[in-house]
Amino acid sequence: MDKEQIRQAVQGMVDQMGCFIVDITLSQDNDIEIVLEKEEGEIDWDHCAAVDRKVHETFNQDEEDYSLTVSSAGLDRPFKVLRQYLKAIGSNVDVKFRGGRRLVARLTAATEQDITLAYTALEVPEGSRKKVKVEHEETFPLAQINSVTPYIDVKGL
Repeated sequence: MDKEQIRQAVQGMVDQMGCFIVDITLSQDNDIEIVLEKEEGEIDWDHCAAVDRKVHETFNQDEEDYSLTVSSAGLDRPFKVLRQYLKAIGSNVDVKFRGGRRLVARLTAATEQDITLAYTALEVPEGSRKKVKVEHEETFPLAQINSVTPYIDVKGL
């Protein structure tokens, strides 16, 4: 069994549930992890259990000798597929760039190559000494970015 066989086994069910596959990992020890995301709303235990059952129906665990974990993408995991970016359009994200820069901004657009972010920065205009808030909207190539995760505002809790 390989990742593509696993994907083919569960793809139809995942689509019917309004979900998509973020990642499938398969270790040398046959430890399988399937990570799911829901098009709208959140993944719940029933989604994970249904995919777990489908894998076990398709692949004999005694013959293949595998362990299986099915989970949601979670708020702490970086985005991996375009559909995650598209789902997050309009919400705040935490972006970590190569080189160490970090930016919390509103995701306004995404493609396979880049993302567009809207943010406010304090800047000193030419001829002034006082900082003012300046609105920006910039497009960044994904090649310049280490990770993008949903931003959780703990101050607002």
